[in-house]
Amino acid sequence: MTVTTPPTTTTTSIRHRVGIEAPREEVHRALVTRDGVASWWTRDTSGDAAAGGTLDLLFGGPDMRIVLAVDEVTPERVGWRGLPGGPEEWIDTTMTFDLEEQDGETVIMFTHDGWREPVPFQAHCSAKWAVYLMSLKSLVEGRPASAFPNDVKVSRFD
Repeated sequence: MTVTTPPTTTTTSIRHRVGIEAPREEVHRALVTRDGVASWWTRDTSGDAAAGGTLDLLFGGPDMRIVLAVDEVTPERVGWRGLPGGPEEWIDTTMTFDLEEQDGETVIMFTHDGWREPVPFQAHCSAKWAVYLMSLKSLVEGRPASAFPNDVKVSRFD
């Protein structure tokens, strides 16, 4: 008798941990309002950042677009899911921002999960997520944020 092992499905993730010296409610507000997201990620943001909404983000043109479903909004977590219309690699991936107050700061445990394979674009996105999370940190801590187009350029993928 031959036993066939079913193929395993593995995915890869991006993870970042950032501490922000501000109450969780302020960090949360920057994640769950369109104006908040536009302040730290890309100025060209439209849609609805509330639970059940859809965000449409442009990065300099229609071919540089991200479309996200807002799947979860609680005081402790914000969850997004990549939709068609954005990068192929992002479709059905999930982005979660877990928020916890620790030692006088709000800690974000950010995960961008569900990448089908660890391609160079994923590595680029990991670096860009770090850039944008630091922009979020600056915004909420009262310093100038660096939303697109004023963000740090990482490579020609930008």
